[in-house]
Parts: sequence; C-alpha cells; structure tokens
Amino acid sequence: MNKTLLFFVCTGVSLFISGCAQKVSIRALEPAEIDRASQTKKITVAGFEHDRVGLANKIEANLAGYRIDNQKYFTIVSRSDFDRIISEQKIQNSGLVATKTVVEVGNLIGAQAIISGNVGQVSSSDTNYYEERARCADSKCKEVVRYNVGCVKRVVGLSAEMKMVDIEAGDIIYADTMSKVANYYHCSDDSRTIPSPEAAGQSLASSIADDFTFKLTPHYRHFEVVLLEEADLDYTDEQEKLLEVSIKYIKQKRYDKAEQFLFDLIDTTAAQSYVAFYNLGVVKEAEGQYEEAQEYYEKADSLMVEPVAEVSEAYVRIQALIEQHQKTQAQIQR
Repeated sequence: MNKTLLFFVCTGVSLFISGCAQKVSIRALEPAEIDRASQTKKITVAGFEHDRVGLANKIEANLAGYRIDNQKYFTIVSRSDFDRIISEQKIQNSGLVATKTVVEVGNLIGAQAIISGNVGQVSSSDTNYYEERARCADSKCKEVVRYNVGCVKRVVGLSAEMKMVDIEAGDIIYADTMSKVANYYHCSDDSRTIPSPEAAGQSLASSIADDFTFKLTPHYRHFEVVLLEEADLDYTDEQEKLLEVSIKYIKQKRYDKAEQFLFDLIDTTAAQSYVAFYNLGVVKEAEGQYEEAQEYYEKADSLMVEPVAEVSEAYVRIQALIEQHQKTQAQIQR
C-alpha cells in the first residue's frame, strides 16, 4: 500500500540511511549514579574552602529545589544551624577534611550526610591570533581586499574537590575532583564579548553544581523508539487503516486512542501480527507501563519468523528499563 500521502518522503542519502521510520519520544526515569545518596536524604552543605564562586550555595540550591513529580527528594538542614555548631565547637572549615570531625558535626545538627569541599582558583589564559576577512574594494565590488583582524581566545577553568560523608556509617559516600573548562572567542570586528574570569568562573561553578546534583539524584532520560508501519501479514484495507491511524495517534501522544485501534488490529488478525503487538508495546513503554510493554514485546518476538531489529532491540531494552525502574523506585521510597 502507498503510504506517501500519510508519511513524509525522505530525501538525500543520509535521510534514506536513517530511514523514514516514524518514531515516538519516550521519557524514562533512571536511578541516581550514587545509590547510597538515596539512603541519606537529610543533608547539609558545608561552606567550601576557598569558595570564591559560591559553589556550595549553588549545590545547596540545586538539592533543595530538586523534585521528582513535584515531590522534594532531599531535606536540607539549615546552613545557619550548621554554621552555629561550627562556631560553638570552634571548628574551622579546614577541619571538615577529617571524616571523624564531619561525623561529629553531623550528629550535632541531625543530618544524615554532609557535603563539603575545596574549590580551586579560577584559571584563565588568553591567546591572541588573527582571522582573515574580505571586503569590497569599490562600490561595485569588482575587487576584493583581504585583511586580518586581531582575535582573542580565552580558556577558563575551575576544579573542586567534593566529598559526601554518611554520618551514621561514618564513611565517605562519594569523593572526587570535578573540573570544567570553557573556551571563549572574540575578534575586534564582532559584537561578541568575552566574560571576565570571575564571571566565567561563576558559570563553571553552576555547571559543576549541576553535574554533582545529577550524580546524586534520579533523572529522566529521553530517547526515541521506532514504530513499525509496514504490515507483516496480508492485511486487508481495513487492517491497514487501523495500523495507519494507530500510528497517527501515537505520534500525537493519544495513547488511549492508539491502544483501541491496535487492539482491534490484534483481534482482526487473530493475534498473529507482530507489528501490532510491537507497536502496542511501544505505547505501554511510553506510558511507563514496562511490565505490560515487556509482555507485548515478548509476544511480538514469538511471532517473528525472521529477526526484526526493532523487536529484538525492544526485547533487550525493556528488560533493562524494568531493572532501572525498580532501582529508581527503591531510591525514591527510601
């Protein structure tokens, strides 16, 4: 059946290679990289040593504002309480290098974990170079004059030592040095400006804070899954229409309507079309119903005579998603 009227026509070799296949975007919640962080959700962020870029404040703001489905993930112990204890105990921030001291302070303020660190100086270096330009030599531009303009490349770097200590266990949950580098360019004839090392350092600190937050928290991953749009059986005109319309609804994220048409397609093909089961699996995967999706993918796999890459990939992918989902839910519920 000619589907040209329903689906866009691919042009060019690269588009042909990637295929004209219809795809659906899927969002899956994945577990935090540092699993133990989910066991210590009542935390405080100590003032970092040499923190001229406000890294500790940026991390604290990220963690305090982090939510999953509108639910707070961490409880932040007041920085004022932390500072008060530090002052009363006459402890310097440098004293927080010792895990034993961190544990003592954590117990005093009722935190389950303390994040501390040491921020390096913002590094900055400029390199001068030239770029060639061209301009018309006369009003009719019969001749072109080539010339050079002066340019500057600025490289700014920032690194920080990060540590998260489990108060109850008395050991380190995570420790690492995180670094970021940014490149900036400016030529004398353009409107681009180069930020000062201080401003660039602030931006790099925000990036480090984001990366650190990402390690501690579950997060969504977005990916695309291919839909099968060609009949695997000798479909009737009505069955072809059911497949086409179901794909349209999937693309519009009207999964309820898509399910109705796919169930009709399964019924009218005596449950022998792996295409129908596969697409129904995609619908369930998009809805986050991974166990149901797995059932439909397994059914599609059992109906195949020859291997179909999309079905085989889905068969493997859904198993991994189920494992990841279970781990994520365990982290959230702790």
